Amino acid sequence: MSTGDRSQAAAASERAYHWAKDRILDGRFEGGRLISEGEVADAMGLSRTPVREAFLRLSAEGLLRLYPKRGALVVPVSAEEAADIAEARIFLERHAAAKVIGEGRQREVAKAMRSVLDEQRALTRPEQAPRFTALDRDFHATLVSAAGNALFDEFYGSLRDRQLRMVHTALRRDRTERPKLILDEHTRICELLEAGESEALHTLIATHITAVRDQFPDAPR
Repeated sequence: MSTGDRSQAAAASERAYHWAKDRILDGRFEGGRLISEGEVADAMGLSRTPVREAFLRLSAEGLLRLYPKRGALVVPVSAEEAADIAEARIFLERHAAAKVIGEGRQREVAKAMRSVLDEQRALTRPEQAPRFTALDRDFHATLVSAAGNALFDEFYGSLRDRQLRMVHTALRRDRTERPKLILDEHTRICELLEAGESEALHTLIATHITAVRDQFPDAPR
């Protein structure tokens, strides 16, 4: 295979990977669904080889479970995983809020979070749900990043895919009230942070995050 052919093959595999992963993260490929190499290949106009390589990557990331000659199962978010993620997020976001307030930087950080919130608030159409969810994650990541702990920031970043899947699940189960509730609570988080109200902010962070966890009824409390 020539260098050009290898480059084209790698590009096709990368395209298939991102195409399938986006649909897993935003719920178009729901947990528990069986998808096939042929299905993805036909949808993208590719051969099965780059799709097979993409499936192997997604399997290594824990998003797919491969079944030879049958396809790949989209691995659902488990109740235990939802509880673990919620616990980790509450710890990190409370720590970040306390540190920001303790250093007197709450106004500048609240301003940065509001800029994300303003963009999120402008998304009102159902087809904009993936962007809404990505901004939801960015809103919270802005707070964690502001704490200035590179290790915590890296760990929080590693939760990104799981966060996206969980929030998408919550939005799919409550398309009417959930977006408004998220926006209202984000607004209140900014207000409490700016005012330096640590205790009330810590309570709201926990309430806000556990609301997503609670969309998984069997999650440990």
